[in-house]
Amino acid sequence: MIQVAGFISLVVTAAAVAFVTRRVLGVPVGWIRSVVVGMIMITAVGAALPYLGERFGMTRDMTSVPSPLAATAVIILVCFWAFFIGTATLVVLELIVPTGSLPTPVQLTRGGRERWRRSRRYLRMLFILTRHGLGRFLRTQPRGSSAPMTSRTSLARALTAALDDAGVTFVKVGQMLSARPDLVGPEFVHELTTLQSATTPVPWKELEPVLTASLGAPVSEVFAEIEPEPLAAASLGQVHAGVLTTGERVVVKIRRPGAPAQVQADLDILRRLAARLERSTGWARRLGVVDLAEGFALSLREELDYRVEAANTRAVAAALPSGSGVRVPQVFSRWSGEAVLVQDRLEGAPVGAAASTLAALTAEHRIGAAEELLRVALHQVLVVGTFHADLHPGNVLVAPDGSLGMIDFGSVGRLDSGSREAFALLLTAIDHDRPAAATDALLELLDPPNGDIEARSLRREIGQLIVRFRGGGDTAGMINALFTIITRHGLRVPGQVAAAFRTLASLEGTLRLIDPGLDLIGAARRQATVLGDEALSVETFRARLSDELVDLLPILRRLPRRIDAITHDLERGRLSINARLLADGDDRSFVLGLAHQLIISVLASAATIGAIVLLVAPGGPQLSTDTAIRLFPVLGWGLLFIGCVLALRALVMVFRRSG
Repeated sequence: MIQVAGFISLVVTAAAVAFVTRRVLGVPVGWIRSVVVGMIMITAVGAALPYLGERFGMTRDMTSVPSPLAATAVIILVCFWAFFIGTATLVVLELIVPTGSLPTPVQLTRGGRERWRRSRRYLRMLFILTRHGLGRFLRTQPRGSSAPMTSRTSLARALTAALDDAGVTFVKVGQMLSARPDLVGPEFVHELTTLQSATTPVPWKELEPVLTASLGAPVSEVFAEIEPEPLAAASLGQVHAGVLTTGERVVVKIRRPGAPAQVQADLDILRRLAARLERSTGWARRLGVVDLAEGFALSLREELDYRVEAANTRAVAAALPSGSGVRVPQVFSRWSGEAVLVQDRLEGAPVGAAASTLAALTAEHRIGAAEELLRVALHQVLVVGTFHADLHPGNVLVAPDGSLGMIDFGSVGRLDSGSREAFALLLTAIDHDRPAAATDALLELLDPPNGDIEARSLRREIGQLIVRFRGGGDTAGMINALFTIITRHGLRVPGQVAAAFRTLASLEGTLRLIDPGLDLIGAARRQATVLGDEALSVETFRARLSDELVDLLPILRRLPRRIDAITHDLERGRLSINARLLADGDDRSFVLGLAHQLIISVLASAATIGAIVLLVAPGGPQLSTDTAIRLFPVLGWGLLFIGCVLALRALVMVFRRSG
């Protein structure tokens, strides 16, 4: 019974410590550490009381009865100070290792195997980076030192090889980085574009259960036939040709079994690496690699869900201009889902593998096809705002009759009306050799830097860029040069704007294969000028102005009455302006927090000073004639306890505010 009572008192003490700490200090404390600290407190109190009784003459032996008043005062003080020490220990633990940052024993037992697998993968990633000579970029650089000088091209090749060795998810990360020259520079873009996600096909017997589960019916009830050999195999899924029981020829994109689990595990590693890099290296903090990792994670999760790609396909089809000669596949929504995408099969071969088909076409057909594809792409970017963001030669099909088709809509960009207008203004200004207008459009299109912009220097460099590429050159080279200028001036490129530039850069290689003699810059200028004029035409401006006036009409109606009321009050000297200080809730909370912290600090200081005065004061009444304990030291220690608790509260508020 004694042991049971002791255990119950231990639990009650631990619960009291946690509850009082939460209420007094505002720090949520974990129960496990509260129990441990409670045990230490009980042990400390039990050991301190007999010693203090002997020390102050409250007992002559272990069986005598102490002075009740002195004993009560000593017991209260010992309990209070044991509580303070325990509470301070808990607060320090919370500041160093917050509750929830470490797994519980149950979590350790339940997820041990998964954590071991993740840790092995993490260590393997570190080994891969080190093996390719990238280990020095993981270490903290001492202040004042510089990283070893390395050729950017060599570094880009090492990074590409490391990502290729790391597997599926990191190959995708490299491909996404290849579309962000503003972040990694042209040397890295050139190397990262060589990453291929093609891989060994999964046997049909492993894919068929995925297809059956998604269809909700046997495969034979939906497909009259389906080819077990894939048309293409990538890291996340593979494509098979088939025929529906209704007679339509289709392609079926099936997600690889185990791909979501593999991607999720790799994304966890990616977050860990990003957090480590941002914590220990300056270049990672400047790039914001944690935010980049979160963006990549979101894109990869969307790519795993084929419902997103189906919606993208329908959106791009709706964005095609009237009379377009470019085809987009139809999605069979009834048979499509998260892991399966069924589309009608477009005739033709990818441009990158259609040399014989292109050679059989006349020069007029090839010129017309190339200019039509360029027109459609620019119409999507400048007019509609929904566009295919990866028009490389593998994603454009050419049929024997010369017509073109777009496939693979896993990457689709979207631009709002303001960004589309700025993009159109930028292309029009470049075409008309107006550096000032191009600079203004660029600043409207991009996010501002952290510091000031050297507008004159930026305008001069944009002007030199226009002159350089007006006389001929490649689109990708112009975009890379533009991104170099953007990076040098600290401007930040939003993801969707980067996708629009990526579309133009990837489209160049496709157009060159369709028509090697195409004057790409001239054609782009013609199309961009027409579409830019359409986006910025008087009719478009009049329609937009009409819409905005409709929104402003209620305000305009009330405006005369309000002006009349203001002038009436002004004539009679009754015009006044009321300003509500601290009207914003965040401002009020900030000021109240500072006031609270100041009051607690003043009270803590006053209590501590009062305690010191009482502790050093000579004389004073004794609590009992049988003991040497006086009233002033007892009150002093009690007041010092209050001052220390208040100081601890103030300290916690400082740390929580700074965090």
